[in-house]
Amino acid sequence: MAGQQFQYDDSGNTFFYFLTSFVGLIVIPATYYLWPRDQHAEQNRLKNIRKVYGRCLWYRLRLLKPQQNIIPTVKKIILLAGWALFLFLAYKVSKTDREYQEYNPYEVLHLDPGATVSEIRKQYRALSLKYHPDKGGDEVMFMRIAKAYAALTDEESRKNWEEFGNPDGPQATSFGIALPAWIVDQKNSILGSWWYRSIRYSGDQILIRTTQIYTYFVYKTRNMDMKRLEMVLAGASEFDPQYNKDATSRPTDNIQIPQLIREIGGINLKKNEPPLTCPYSLKARVLLLAHLARMKIPETLEEDQQFILKKCPALLQEMINVICQLIIMARSREEREFRAPSLGSLENCMKLSQMTVQGLQQFKSPLLQLPHIEEDNHRRVSNNKKHKIKSIQDLVSLKESDRHNLLHFLEDEKYDEVMAVLGSFPHVTMDIKSQVLDDEDSNNITVGSLVTVLVTLTRQTMAEVFEKEQSICAAEEQPTEDGQGDANRVKSKGWQQKNKGTKKAAKSKKKKPLKKKPAPPPLQQPKQQKQKQANGEVVVKEEDEEISDKGSESDEEETNRDSQSEKEDGSDRDSDREQDEKHNKDDEAEWQELQQSIQRKERALLETKSKITHPVYSLYFPEEKQEWWWLYIADRKEQTLVSMPYHVCTLKDREEVELKFPAPGKPGNYQYTVYLRSDSYMGLDQIKPLKLEVHEAKPVPENHPQWDTVVEGDEDQEDSEGFEDSFEEEEEEEEEDD
Repeated sequence: MAGQQFQYDDSGNTFFYFLTSFVGLIVIPATYYLWPRDQHAEQNRLKNIRKVYGRCLWYRLRLLKPQQNIIPTVKKIILLAGWALFLFLAYKVSKTDREYQEYNPYEVLHLDPGATVSEIRKQYRALSLKYHPDKGGDEVMFMRIAKAYAALTDEESRKNWEEFGNPDGPQATSFGIALPAWIVDQKNSILGSWWYRSIRYSGDQILIRTTQIYTYFVYKTRNMDMKRLEMVLAGASEFDPQYNKDATSRPTDNIQIPQLIREIGGINLKKNEPPLTCPYSLKARVLLLAHLARMKIPETLEEDQQFILKKCPALLQEMINVICQLIIMARSREEREFRAPSLGSLENCMKLSQMTVQGLQQFKSPLLQLPHIEEDNHRRVSNNKKHKIKSIQDLVSLKESDRHNLLHFLEDEKYDEVMAVLGSFPHVTMDIKSQVLDDEDSNNITVGSLVTVLVTLTRQTMAEVFEKEQSICAAEEQPTEDGQGDANRVKSKGWQQKNKGTKKAAKSKKKKPLKKKPAPPPLQQPKQQKQKQANGEVVVKEEDEEISDKGSESDEEETNRDSQSEKEDGSDRDSDREQDEKHNKDDEAEWQELQQSIQRKERALLETKSKITHPVYSLYFPEEKQEWWWLYIADRKEQTLVSMPYHVCTLKDREEVELKFPAPGKPGNYQYTVYLRSDSYMGLDQIKPLKLEVHEAKPVPENHPQWDTVVEGDEDQEDSEGFEDSFEEEEEEEEEDD
């Protein structure tokens, strides 16, 4: 068997093709992402949001950074140099001749195909005298001429050339590489080291070693509480200087970290579980706990704490992915020993993401996310006897006078800042609809079917919701003179009325396109025309009978009976027609829903939405965080996950998300819950019930209409073949008679 052979481009011709492609793949996306944007636009954006986000740590860090005006110029120079190199290589490639040619001995000897042996020998003698090395000729060309002469005169060489394209017979399998040999030599390991570094990271830029650590400890601890979760989170290799050069280890850590441990207290140091008990992991955990407690740490550790906090949201998302993968594996396996992580572990990860962004501990009040509301001030708000304020929504739903009295300890400027921040908080409403796509009856959920829950998310700000509630309350106060008590009740329940109003508005919006339907299909028009013609004939017959036989009572009775029977037939036809119209309308509605679902899928495939949604108000997070959400379905009674969490990263105003899961294996009524959890805010999670009525699957009919048509077609084919045979026999008999 022929071997394998690699041919490197040492001449450098095809290497230009590789180099041009390589430079183009770098320069084009780099220009799109790294070309300096308008610096004034970023400054104007920061200036516009200063009233709301001015106290956030990430905002202050952005302003404290020195204005580096040289960097945009350097970026432009580097990108322009890259484009110049790309254009030069493209010009070089266009001028490069392709040296690859198929071997043809006639072309080597400058003869036409089909030349005689005498012509071949004559041409060979002439070229040998010209290119012989002893007479100063080209040795390589002489060898090619001799090889071509042997291929055309020797029988074996000619046979090999005709069968294998080469006079020497079958050659080794050749693979062309558009690289010089030196670039892949073992001595030159720069490319190999770059490749080794790149394969250490996953698609989400998380170290594969970190994913392995999380998988081991999540599988080991099925029910993971918050303390254990913080411990596992800090064990990521991103915080280890051995695997990440950005992570730092200082000599002063041996003094400062033990001091913080004594101040925090309650840190488990006894278990020997590497790498969770390694120095780097302990340092990351202590700095994370100090951030959640809003403790003051030494200045030398502030930079390290900011580095750790920036990594936490992506690491928690990776842990959520690991938990979901283990749940899927547990469902696919039949062994009872393989236990899936609990739903509580998944929700604790989401909760810890909120805590990390806001710098709050697990059971702290969500009101501490607002500026100027510290622990002492919060006690005044929460211990108020007149108004029980426990959440952000409770504070928003108050009247302006009551809220101002509640926050009387704040100055006017601070109060205005609190209201501006409170108005920027998101308020998301969910509209849920469950159906079975690609089925005749999309509303009928059967055993084993694939259920699709369409969740429509509408995002507003608290200020918009508050203004609408106040306008609704004012409109209801105007017609009533003595109804002040009722108006106050409406204001106190304004938060709930907003949800109901949005539901009705969503339903009315969905019903509007169904009203604008075209006229009934043309298949029904002939029936209507026939009915009109039949009624017309009845009228003509009755007039003729009245003119011809006015005095005959028997004829009148017969005509009356006929007219009554025809009227009854007409009423039956009308009822049938109405049923047909209803059925057609239902079919059109289902067809429109199917078309809308297809359009949604096509839109999701074609559109690449930006993940920049709305900046998060976070007092102690060092980086500008975008507002994202998790959406999933769970069975709270069984403590199981029904659909995998969907990370909604593109919700600006409105977003449609499809959650799919298989229907239960037994018919009955099932109570599920749809969860919408923020990855940045505490106390803004949404919960809605989802009821499913699962029916038995429809049995497959024994006499399928397609099978009947196939049988009938076979019978017709047999009849036609028998007819052709009989026709041929008759023709043969006629020929014999003739």
